[in-house]
Amino acid sequence: MTRKLKNIELNRLTVDEFRKTVKNPVMVVLDNVRSALNVGSIFRTIDSFAFEGVYLCGITACPPNKDIRKTALGADESVKWQYTPSTAEAINELKKEGYRIVIIEQTSSSVMLNTFIPNSSQKYALVFGNEVNGVNDKLFPLADGFIEIPQQGSKHSLNVAVSAGIVCWHFFTAVNKNPPITRGI
Repeated sequence: MTRKLKNIELNRLTVDEFRKTVKNPVMVVLDNVRSALNVGSIFRTIDSFAFEGVYLCGITACPPNKDIRKTALGADESVKWQYTPSTAEAINELKKEGYRIVIIEQTSSSVMLNTFIPNSSQKYALVFGNEVNGVNDKLFPLADGFIEIPQQGSKHSLNVAVSAGIVCWHFFTAVNKNPPITRGI
């Protein structure tokens, strides 16, 4: 009979163990994300995929924050984060460290996510934008490329935390240095 696994059976890492693990070579950059609840959800996504960390830029909320904590469920303590008032400053710092800058946005030169194959030996910085205005187009010249999530509905718009989950999963499957134990169906 199938049963839900108990937390103790999930082999969860402690915060200290997580901090010591080898991370997947992906950083997330949040450009003026206005909802602390979205920020918390993205922290949780970054933790689940063992990415290197997140830059919180502009008006993006930072820990400690009760709304971040509400959705992060403690990931705000395990994930390395840094605040910078300027998204361009964060991007330029990441470029100097050898990251390929990928802006997640609908542009005239976007590549569809399902056709983009990340290079497993490359470090990436994924830039996600404001819930209403997206990524500031003044940042476009700093990008190495643009990715768009294919959509068919009438809105052609996803919540930033949902977009981060989709894109981060795609990168996790490509660049994961420590694949988890899998079970067959």
